[in-house]
Amino acid sequence: MFRRLTLVKIFFFICLITFLLTKALVAQNKFVFEQPKMGSPFTVTIFSHDSAKAAEVAAIAFHCADSLNHIFSDYIDSSELNRLNATSGQGHYVPVSSAMFDILKYSLEAAKKSDGNFDVTMGPVIKLWRKARKEKKLPDSSILKNALGKVGYKYIHMDSVVQTVWLEKPGMKLDLGGIGKGYVAQAALNMIEAKGLHSAMVNAGGSIVVGEAPPKRDAWLVGITLPEEKEKIMSGLLLLKNTSVATSGDIYQHLDINGKRYSHIIDPETGLGITTQRSVTVIAKNGAVSDWLSTACSVLSIDKAIALVKQLKDAAILITEIKDGKLIQKNSENFNDYFANSRTL
Repeated sequence: MFRRLTLVKIFFFICLITFLLTKALVAQNKFVFEQPKMGSPFTVTIFSHDSAKAAEVAAIAFHCADSLNHIFSDYIDSSELNRLNATSGQGHYVPVSSAMFDILKYSLEAAKKSDGNFDVTMGPVIKLWRKARKEKKLPDSSILKNALGKVGYKYIHMDSVVQTVWLEKPGMKLDLGGIGKGYVAQAALNMIEAKGLHSAMVNAGGSIVVGEAPPKRDAWLVGITLPEEKEKIMSGLLLLKNTSVATSGDIYQHLDINGKRYSHIIDPETGLGITTQRSVTVIAKNGAVSDWLSTACSVLSIDKAIALVKQLKDAAILITEIKDGKLIQKNSENFNDYFANSRTL
């Protein structure tokens, strides 16, 4: 009797080990899900053994994006951002959500590190430029000057003890367009990984965050768009894992006046859209950071942009620019470490 029980236990143990090994050896499949979010395609790529789980987790990621968009968007009248903007100049702090407080902390840190070349208080000016692109004419100089008078990141006050925010200047309007997509993409990836799926990528309209490498690969392969090109990418591909990458340029949003192209990216000092034909790609550990850095470095001179990125740990930058009809390229030294070569493809 004892021997029979022992044999049963051994048989059960062998079956259990066989089942676990078989499950581990089953190839993970690639699942791609896409929905429109925040005015752009929002793509979730997941490697998983289980298609049902991949779909379930992707749905959670999309819900995360929707929830954060309802907080951060200035296009949604009832958004938390618009409710906060409505309190500007009223002389008191107002409670905000954890997500709002967190993204504003990133934003103020970005403003300080970039010496104001990234500034989420540019809302009044950005609103003028949206109108300018529709009407195809530059904003009136006096109106633009008035809008610039309502700008200044130093007039955002935050109380971390009770999680409140005070917008000091009357007429201040925050715009999170230069950081929001990267922040949302990172939050969505974090949620996917929390569900046990670590080989995943989230692409929020060009702000990309990636987790562990796909099965049997060293990293994710990511292409870089050339300046002024919608379809063409550089010949070199990036090898990325557990990091983020964002590219800023004027491919899709710009204003052409008298032969000059003004980007949707605004210089906080002048209130004008930048006119350089430039594409800026930044790699950083966090999606919010790569997003704001690519925006700030589009405004800065090439040398200052590279110097800024060098100050941040684990960040790298590539700038490609069309100047006098020629394509020039400059990058931080560590950016070359991310390029794939023939042995890694």
